[in-house]
Amino acid sequence: MKESATASRFTVVIPARMASSRLPNKPLADIVGLPMVVRVAHRAQQSLARQVVVAADDARIVQACQLHGVTALLTRQDHLSGSDRLAEACQLLGLEADEVVVNVQGDEPLIRPELIDEVALLLTHRPEASMSTAAHAIGSLEEFTNPNVVKLVMDARQLALYFSRAPIPWWRDGAPNASLHTLPNPAPLRHIGIYGYRAGFLSLFPTLPPAPLETMESLEQLRALWHGYRIAVHVTPQAPGPGVDTPEDLERVRQMLG
Repeated sequence: MKESATASRFTVVIPARMASSRLPNKPLADIVGLPMVVRVAHRAQQSLARQVVVAADDARIVQACQLHGVTALLTRQDHLSGSDRLAEACQLLGLEADEVVVNVQGDEPLIRPELIDEVALLLTHRPEASMSTAAHAIGSLEEFTNPNVVKLVMDARQLALYFSRAPIPWWRDGAPNASLHTLPNPAPLRHIGIYGYRAGFLSLFPTLPPAPLETMESLEQLRALWHGYRIAVHVTPQAPGPGVDTPEDLERVRQMLG
């Protein structure tokens, strides 16, 4: 990858918390002999990051990471969101305000290391952006209409305009309750839940008041847009591997890695 010297200055932080209603003790779920959070960290270690750190809310996660050579920090248990946990991790690591931090979700054991690099590098090219993220083209009506699949639209400079659980963009003559038979053209974009931040913005973000749109859509990134901060988007041709939210997801990933 070009500009590796620049890209290698970033830090990956993987928030991990034990509580999960659909999959108890999710970070420690065994995937072919390794805890899931360790699998994620090992993938991130294949990126150009100068360090990969797990930010955990439970000593058992820290111990599991250390057992497998992964750096881990014990953070507070009362954080309301992953970005709050990231902000504490940045403080504990003593990161400078202009350093780039990539938030890799702890339930993405199949994440591509190259995608991590691309999201990090984007912030070095886009000084006007406080955050970066990724997206890919949606290929099915099922994805487009699924409220669990987050969609995004962006401007000509590939800065995010809006994120929604609704099918966006919506063509003028599309009846809201009509059965869909075709996707919009050009293809709509599915948001991929990976974020790059400048460390200074991460310290600021938890202090920003929650936005009404954020509350309505249950999408935390809308807080940044609401308050006037820009999010740069990398559009990748490759769909991400499946994440793990349920026991069924876990079994599918085990079969893929087994």
